[in-house]
Amino acid sequence: MADFRLEAETRTEFGKGSARRTRREGRVPAVLYGHGQDVVHLSLPAREFAAALRNGGGNALLTIVLDGQEQLALTKAIQRDPLTRQHKHADLLLVRRGEKTTVEVPIVIVGEPAPDSIPNHQLNTVSIEADATKLPDSIEVDITGRAAGQNIAAGDLVLPAGSTLITDPEAMVIGFLGAPTAEQLEAELEEAEAEAGIEREESDADGDVVPEPQDQGSGESMDSAEKSADN
Repeated sequence: MADFRLEAETRTEFGKGSARRTRREGRVPAVLYGHGQDVVHLSLPAREFAAALRNGGGNALLTIVLDGQEQLALTKAIQRDPLTRQHKHADLLLVRRGEKTTVEVPIVIVGEPAPDSIPNHQLNTVSIEADATKLPDSIEVDITGRAAGQNIAAGDLVLPAGSTLITDPEAMVIGFLGAPTAEQLEAELEEAEAEAGIEREESDADGDVVPEPQDQGSGESMDSAEKSADN
């Protein structure tokens, strides 16, 4: 697990106006707490903080350097702008080497299931307890060749050494369904159409071809013309 070093600065002004000024200066407002100490208000360099999360994931171990002192911390909560995705605020939790902590770890799926199998993802993360300095970036799950019914539960995951699963072991991580046949798809389509009140039109090719009626008025005109010619 990588360790990212960030030079922090103490914040003495608070409120929305102060936070906006901090962000304009290229820094992220944050608080540091844990181990019974008072909450410390500080700011982090925005670019370095974003790089730590990008390269180390949400559970990146941070070395916070404040007033010449180093402290280890984990990111517990982050506020982002919904449009720009800029980091607006961060909550940091103090940790110690060898200390156990509980975190959510993302699941990464690799491989392809059997040709007639459809994966059904249920969980994107699982909760584990592990050494704060040895947290995994993710947990990999190989689904190569998995057929219908060969589901994977949280208890089937391979965790890093020293980690303990907190999520219910019976919780479904990813299930596998059989791909529907053409007949099943057609039946489902017909059922959906029936529920929507849609009736299928029969093709004209399936019925008898009815000849168009002749224009009687044209025939009478022809007879009159022939009579006039005879006269």
